[in-house]
Amino acid sequence: MPGYQSLDQVDVAGKRVLIRVDINAPIHDGKVTDDTRIRAIVPTVREILDKGGHPILLAHRGRPKGKADPELSLGVLQQPLADALAAPVKFAAPAAGWPDAAWQVGEIAPGEVVLLENIRFYPGEEANDSTFSQVLANLGDVYVNDAFSVSHRAHASTVGVAKLLPSAAGRLMEAELTALEKALAAPERPVIAVVGGAKVSTKLDLLANLIEKVDQIIIGGGMANTFLAAQGKPVGKSLCEHDLTGIAREITAKAAQTSCEIVLPSDVVVAREFAAGAANETVAADACPDDAMILDAGPQSVADFVRRFESAKTIVWNGPLGAFEIEPFNAATDAAARKAAELAAANKVLAVAGGGDTVAALNGCGATQDFSYVSTAGGAFLEWLEGKSLPGVAALEP
Repeated sequence: MPGYQSLDQVDVAGKRVLIRVDINAPIHDGKVTDDTRIRAIVPTVREILDKGGHPILLAHRGRPKGKADPELSLGVLQQPLADALAAPVKFAAPAAGWPDAAWQVGEIAPGEVVLLENIRFYPGEEANDSTFSQVLANLGDVYVNDAFSVSHRAHASTVGVAKLLPSAAGRLMEAELTALEKALAAPERPVIAVVGGAKVSTKLDLLANLIEKVDQIIIGGGMANTFLAAQGKPVGKSLCEHDLTGIAREITAKAAQTSCEIVLPSDVVVAREFAAGAANETVAADACPDDAMILDAGPQSVADFVRRFESAKTIVWNGPLGAFEIEPFNAATDAAARKAAELAAANKVLAVAGGGDTVAALNGCGATQDFSYVSTAGGAFLEWLEGKSLPGVAALEP
């Protein structure tokens, strides 16, 4: 039993339900260009509607830094939300400024949803101000957090109001927490983590946590160059944090003590320029020419990674294996991701992935739909993998 209530444990019939959602969708020329986040909240909101509850959505858009900005109003999302939810959506703007903001919610008709104006227009939000939290709590009877992606922030809408009302996790939040629990807290073994990206310096906490929890860590991207350099291998003009080679050696040594194997590319794809279609060659991982850059893992490496996937029970993925944004340096990421997706689709592994670049890479090669779970929560996903407590999740615990 998790340390939080789900929608199964709270009575929402006839009650106003404040729901923290993340519908921070990309907008161009006044139109939503990707409604993924909007569609993701539909199960929670529809269930509350179907149970006779009155959903009131708390959401943000952009970073207005506590000031009203018409360019970041949530009014533009009113119709896309109504379309996705198949329900009328009323947009409620506040009648006065913070801290006396009183949203003009009024009566809520059965089957109607209320969308409040951008919560980050108010400095009390990001300050987790107690007065502002009470203003929010006064609008509802029950609080539901369905926004794992912002739950690493101790804000009024994620933490403050949760302490003032009966609280529960929404279905999206519940799915995210369940997937992460299965992947790291109580995984089926062997567990393989794929950790890529440009810099080791941004993933030190992640690696320190993972070596205690997983059996193998495949390191790719620019991070792998730092680990190769730490072994005394030439990396030419590659992106590499030479000042962190000592730390890379420490991580490798600590991993060995916990019986976690650090896996690096055995061959690499190199080029003299970072450009689409650049002339390139595959060389052994210890044979990068002085005038070249390592831009991807080679086919021999991919074959090794795939072989490891086939004997795994759990795969946790954060970060690409190469410069996936430009061809042909997306080859290793695409091939490995497709294999992980194939194994997940066949129920041979639990494959969980997350992080901005990771999601983009999986979408780019069509692997997303077959992964067991793909998190769109960048910072929150990373902090969870780092073993940190997320304030918005902790606030749901009694």
